[in-house]
Amino acid sequence: MKTRIVTLITLLTIILSVTMASAATKNVDGNQAAVLVATNNINKIEASGNVEVYITNGDKDQVKVFDKYYAKNALVQDKDGVLRISSYTADKLVVLVTVADLHAITANDNATVKSYGTLAAIDLKVTLNNNAAAQLKLDAFAADITVNNRATANLSGNINDYSLKYSQSSTVNKSQLVAANSNEVNTTKTAVRKAEEKMASL
Repeated sequence: MKTRIVTLITLLTIILSVTMASAATKNVDGNQAAVLVATNNINKIEASGNVEVYITNGDKDQVKVFDKYYAKNALVQDKDGVLRISSYTADKLVVLVTVADLHAITANDNATVKSYGTLAAIDLKVTLNNNAAAQLKLDAFAADITVNNRATANLSGNINDYSLKYSQSSTVNKSQLVAANSNEVNTTKTAVRKAEEKMASL
């Protein structure tokens, strides 16, 4: 009898554990929760399409994809230190990237990149194209940020050496950003001036 009770308790414990594990693999909207993607020494992130990428620091690189259909409708690939994330379906692909030593971020199309907490970096280059958006809280020694086309950048945090290049049609909010040394260039005005100078020299 005692053996049966112990066996029954063991079975119930196993069933409960499996149930809890199954629940843990699902997020609030019923989709499969984080799927880990193999990574190795990520130093650049390229995001394109309908994606939302959260970036955080950690001792070890890691990529979590929050979409149970990611293998069919999206690309999440790490090759030669470059992590490429893209999806062009109606449903936004959400990815959490943990990095140990990130040097560059590029966002294209309608991609959104966000820091998850404060993103620390020694030297970081950020490029936003098309209608991409970035919401980054940075703690960096140097940051070179380029905002092209109709892209949007919301920047905050602390940067020692800060460089910004932006187009006339872009939007940059840096009211919460503190920089010891800064340099900003309106690329649209610069291009117009150079064109005028070239025409004048003819």
